[in-house]
Amino acid sequence: MELSTWLSLATICILGAMSPGPSLAVVLRHSLYNSALHGIVASVSHGMGVGLYAVLSLLGLAGLITHYPLLFQGLVIGGAIYLAYMGIKILTSTSSGINVQQSISQVNFKQAAQDGFAIAFLNPKLAIFFLALFSQFIDPDKMTVYTAAIMCATVLVIDTLWYFFVSVLTARAKQRFDLASKQQIIDKALGVVFLLLALRVVVTQLS
Repeated sequence: MELSTWLSLATICILGAMSPGPSLAVVLRHSLYNSALHGIVASVSHGMGVGLYAVLSLLGLAGLITHYPLLFQGLVIGGAIYLAYMGIKILTSTSSGINVQQSISQVNFKQAAQDGFAIAFLNPKLAIFFLALFSQFIDPDKMTVYTAAIMCATVLVIDTLWYFFVSVLTARAKQRFDLASKQQIIDKALGVVFLLLALRVVVTQLS
């Protein structure tokens, strides 16, 4: 793959990663509610989920989803249910924002990894996005395993690095502006955001 072609691909991936949505909300939740490291774990697992969709798109999953709309709808609704579950879980939590260490210990890294990966895996639109994106950069006569690996690695690394940056920045802001003392307000706001995101997914799917 030529450098100019790769830069074009990387630029689109950066813009896609930076677009706000459920993924950003998940990383923010773990960075604010727990720690920067929790956010980083969620970021890495999310990047792996996105990278997996990139690989599967090259293998033809996007076409499968397009031809079987029930599969697509099932994944979308599953994502909405997961968002709603997270929102309700946050809203019903009893965190007071006073004992930060106790709050951190209540959510382990496995949960952060699960949330990061699930929010990517339950978004089948990624497969269709990557199919449309990769089709602009793939030359069937020059396509090799090496080129495919570069494309998928670019997607994974950029997504992970972006949310890594978000995690660190959010955690620092939490310390600098003493956001721990406002934990209850932040929790409820995040809970409402997750529920609204779930509602938007359902409305978009039904429209």
